[in-house]
Amino acid sequence: MIQYIIKRLLISIPVLFGISIVAFFIVRLVPGDTVTAMLGTSYSPDQAAALRDKYGLDEPLIQQYLLWLGNVLQGDFGYSQFTNTPVLEAIMARLPITIELALLSVIIAVILAIPLGTIAALKRNSKFDYGASFVGMLGISVPNFWLGTLMILFFSLYAGWFPSGGFVGLYDSVWGNLKSMLLPAVALGTAVGAVAMRMTRSSMLEVTNQEYIKMAKAKGVSNSRMIWRHALKNALIPVVTVLGIQTGYLLGGSVVVEQIFGLPGVGRLALQAITNRDYALLQGTILFIASAFVIVNLVVDIIYGFLNPQIRY
Repeated sequence: MIQYIIKRLLISIPVLFGISIVAFFIVRLVPGDTVTAMLGTSYSPDQAAALRDKYGLDEPLIQQYLLWLGNVLQGDFGYSQFTNTPVLEAIMARLPITIELALLSVIIAVILAIPLGTIAALKRNSKFDYGASFVGMLGISVPNFWLGTLMILFFSLYAGWFPSGGFVGLYDSVWGNLKSMLLPAVALGTAVGAVAMRMTRSSMLEVTNQEYIKMAKAKGVSNSRMIWRHALKNALIPVVTVLGIQTGYLLGGSVVVEQIFGLPGVGRLALQAITNRDYALLQGTILFIASAFVIVNLVVDIIYGFLNPQIRY
């Protein structure tokens, strides 16, 4: 296991290196630059030249990239050109909010997906199966920003049960934190739950048709023991894969939902960096999210070994 983890981490190095190249150069394809955004209407050639010299933006792109990469390898992600604060400090200040949102979304998805998918597979072609399939298709089809807007309209503006936006820290108020995070978590977790539910159903159907399940039935093993101790455990392997990939996407794909609900997370930070053409901040957030994605997928691979001891690394 340790050798496998080390091997995966070594493989991740060229992946992150490639992402750093894309993150650095693709942001510079956007029209305008950070100096133009900083000066705004007070733009003048002399001021622009001074700022470009200050931030090293007048150097060749290759030289800028190598300098930035060398600093990143030393743990220095640079400074935001707009706030003049360390990029790593800005990311770490907002990362707990995005992690909490992603975890709540995954928890909601699991609570909905595994029971519904399991029951739908056991009651194949029943009304419950058709209803669960319809709900799954609906969850996949509805965009999370549209669902989030509807929930704000009904549960915040009409019913007044939840705040329409903003964030309350967990240490300030547990209940206030839950109220501020529940609607955005549902908006994000619905699509993830729909995908996981369909995967759970199809995986359970495949597993229940295996020979060892038929043998367990022939030996008189009770249905509940057969489902929970044998079938579901093996059926969850592809479901864990889906949830792991979706969790990685949630860490970077919550930009729109964080903006709608006014959550000061990493996604909203990246959106502000794009708006301001803040190169250092945007590069740092992209690289950080990519690293989190790699780590999540490594954790998923390790979980395989606990779900199915037959898997050997």
